[in-house]
Amino acid sequence: MRSEYDAAWVERAAQAYWRNTDTFKTVEDDHRPKFYACSMLPYPSGKLHMGHVRNYTINDMLARHLRMKGFNVLMPMGWDAFGLPAENAAMKSGVSPAQWTQLNIADMKSQMQPLGFAFDWSREVSTCDPQYYKWSQWFFLQLLEKGVVYKQTQTVNWDPVDRTVLANEQVIDGRGWRSGAVVEKREIPGYYLRITQYAEELLGAIDTLDGWPDRVRAMQRNWIGKTTGVRLAFSHQIRDVAGRLIEGGELWAFTTRVDTLMGVTFCAISPEHVLAKRALELNPDLEPLMTACRNKDFDEALGKLGVPCGFKVEHPLSREPIELWITNYVLDEYGEGALMGVPAHDERDFEFARQYDLPVRQVIAHEGDVYDPRNWSDSYARCEGRLVNSGIYDGLSVAQAAQAITTALVECGKGDRRTTWRLRDWGISRQRYWGTPIPIIHCKLCGDVPVPYSDLPVVLPDDCIPDGSGNPLLTHDGFRHVACPSCLAPALRETDTMDTFVDSSWYFMRYCDPDNHASMVGPGSRYWMPIDQYIGGIEHAVLHLLYARFWTRAMRDEGLVDFSEPFKSLFTQGMLLRESYSRKKADGSRQWFYPAQVAVEYDHKGRPIKAISLEDGLPVDIGGAEKMSKSKNNVVEPKEIIAKFGADTARLFTIFAGPPDQDTVWSDSGVEGAYRFLSRLWRFAHDCGARFDASDQLGESAESKRVRHEVHRLLQQINRDFERLQYNTVVSGAMKILKVLEGAKAANPTIVCEGMAILLQVLYPVTPHISHVLWGELGYAGVIHDSSWPMPDGDALTQDEVKMVVQVNGKVRGEIMIETDADHEAIRLRVSSDALLHKRLEGAVRMVVVPNRLVNFIV
Repeated sequence: MRSEYDAAWVERAAQAYWRNTDTFKTVEDDHRPKFYACSMLPYPSGKLHMGHVRNYTINDMLARHLRMKGFNVLMPMGWDAFGLPAENAAMKSGVSPAQWTQLNIADMKSQMQPLGFAFDWSREVSTCDPQYYKWSQWFFLQLLEKGVVYKQTQTVNWDPVDRTVLANEQVIDGRGWRSGAVVEKREIPGYYLRITQYAEELLGAIDTLDGWPDRVRAMQRNWIGKTTGVRLAFSHQIRDVAGRLIEGGELWAFTTRVDTLMGVTFCAISPEHVLAKRALELNPDLEPLMTACRNKDFDEALGKLGVPCGFKVEHPLSREPIELWITNYVLDEYGEGALMGVPAHDERDFEFARQYDLPVRQVIAHEGDVYDPRNWSDSYARCEGRLVNSGIYDGLSVAQAAQAITTALVECGKGDRRTTWRLRDWGISRQRYWGTPIPIIHCKLCGDVPVPYSDLPVVLPDDCIPDGSGNPLLTHDGFRHVACPSCLAPALRETDTMDTFVDSSWYFMRYCDPDNHASMVGPGSRYWMPIDQYIGGIEHAVLHLLYARFWTRAMRDEGLVDFSEPFKSLFTQGMLLRESYSRKKADGSRQWFYPAQVAVEYDHKGRPIKAISLEDGLPVDIGGAEKMSKSKNNVVEPKEIIAKFGADTARLFTIFAGPPDQDTVWSDSGVEGAYRFLSRLWRFAHDCGARFDASDQLGESAESKRVRHEVHRLLQQINRDFERLQYNTVVSGAMKILKVLEGAKAANPTIVCEGMAILLQVLYPVTPHISHVLWGELGYAGVIHDSSWPMPDGDALTQDEVKMVVQVNGKVRGEIMIETDADHEAIRLRVSSDALLHKRLEGAVRMVVVPNRLVNFIV
């Protein structure tokens, strides 16, 4: 056995064994309980950083631990390979998105493999593989037949220079992020999925997701957004160009506070509302302000934008005229795209009214409160008190008023009780190239014709290179021009592609049957699904999880699966952070520096107070610890750590640095500490040289019993921490075991050997290479991967003697060894027999005992 730890040699040896024996290949096995552990699949951006290492090590620890406990564990890996970044990269490099993506997949896979993750690579899935997205197209057609997929016109952000649709995040101050052109709003047709028809079920089932974090469940509830209230109408006389009353002469709004109806002093609509568009037709001078409202997403810090559109509507009960405003804090996609403004009892309405000098009318009074129309108080929004300034409703409680006003609205035909949802149907059409083609053909004679199932997949051409002038499929004759499947006349293929969330809504099922070319899912899914533990970032807590839950239900209703929820338990890991340094440039952008390019000055408490660039000596801004990001030059690539310290050190640090569900700051010294621990472990194993012989007795000496007790006590704690995925304390427990064994000078060698076996087994999930090699070097039976998980020995946990701390007036003065569960008199005699302690007890008037832990004498 080598005397010093050589990480490179150790990791080559371990990985060669795993590769030669195909250790991590998984097959269905009805004789063992199954466990499906899955990390959210990554986007192949090209480079791994240590944040990725942390994420996948968490999953790897779970899988290895459960395999040793007898479970049949599936842990696959794949690639979320479609999406806009590949198109952006193509415009910069001139390399096709297909080629760029495949090169990145190969690169990232080559970076993952040295880390020793126990992925079953035989199940690898890539969403840009036609054999994968064929089934997304197939299911699209199935849902189209059932009416779950439908087509309607949608309003989008249109860049007239790049001739493409932009996501909201790509519109910056009303201009395209790339071209700088003023963005237009256009109405274009697109395909939608009726996720709203599952809204009630999706909401109700959240209460059954006991294995999910509470905050993620709350985020799901809030996004679905079920609200019960009243839908009411404000009459108007606004007519279109043909002289017809727009929307029948009714402006509809929804409110949960109908009790405040008599306090309405204005109404507001979104810039996309039909009345807003009519106002612009009648008064083109509104265009600049309308554009500002339309293109500036609402931000509390920036305030609210408002435009009086020149129209008035009629209060449904008092009949008084009410001014109509266009604002950026009313969203067209939420509710009716309109609201009734009650500034006296809604904080947003209050701020808007103060900003534009609109009336504030108090209609609810709280006993003991004096209403101040100049300053907002949270008490004004309370759902309690009695009505004032509300005519016939004065004096009613809030609840009584809500009932009476609702009844009046229903009786006069101006309102009804409604349940509304924040959730909207899922628009999946994207006017982009690098995505799953929508399997529709447009025929002038037959209309929109589904592609026959026998013609799937509709294969995306892989030779397109976007140049910023729009979707290249529009000019790709070989893809676009086809014969109509119905009449054989010349027709055009749909050039929109599917939202990439479609691809990620069911990939985890494809892992179960990756080679099944006859059906979307097969026997593997029936065996493995649902996922027992899903692991991913909190940034996916809403849309990805919600879409996956919906997609699973849609598959259930088509008879493809027999379950509704795809993920039994969910773990959201924290991010790995690192200090960031930057300098503002003349054009307003920022130049980011690598930490190695910066010299930092610290105060006496170790806090950074100043930083300069090593290149020019000029100051740079200290940005603090931020999420590792290539754009901010604060990533640490695993290959750097592996080359210097080895993969096990990289894995160990990312786990030991902090609780897995919390953000953790990168530390160079922490990495070095992890390496020193593994070196200590190797040296101890080398010096120990113990070999376990089943015929040996575990020893009866007091020292042997103490060592064995400490090891099994720590194992008990480690096992509890494994079960709750508190992996950082698993590592600290293992470090304590090594310290116990290092100090076991007088213990039976067999006791040390048993303790070493336990230590290697509990370390194996986090540092598998060194654990695998040392297991063999020390002569333990078989390979550690096939060993049974260690369990605490009840006899070892039972002590004849315990160590008790001795305190005097609450201050520690010494320790004693005494029989377990000794009575008070025995404890007093034992302490009195200690010459040093005896002197401190003169004048003691009372003794307080915490059994088997401490005794405190009150003097």
